[in-house]
Amino acid sequence: METITSVEMFNEKKSEGKSIFVFSADWCPDCVVIKPVLPELEERFNHYAFYYVDRDQLIELCQEQDIFGIPSFVAYENGEELGRYVNKERKTKEQIEAFIEGL
Repeated sequence: METITSVEMFNEKKSEGKSIFVFSADWCPDCVVIKPVLPELEERFNHYAFYYVDRDQLIELCQEQDIFGIPSFVAYENGEELGRYVNKERKTKEQIEAFIEGL
């Protein structure tokens, strides 16, 4: 999973086909729980490009995107938001799969 390093990179990647941005942080216990399943999700939903956004490195982007809880997922297709799974609750693999399937 490629890491987003700037707002400009985020804007560029969200405009390129189908993408899912995973907003997370290394210190977040709920994020650590889902980290092992992310490669499996990337493989299963390979028609999406997955990107990691570190909440602490890009706090202004998170504020702009209304990301007030992590882990959170926001999906785009050619620059248009398809859906978001944004809240501060722990997410299971099954919940994340259901979100992506519902896009």
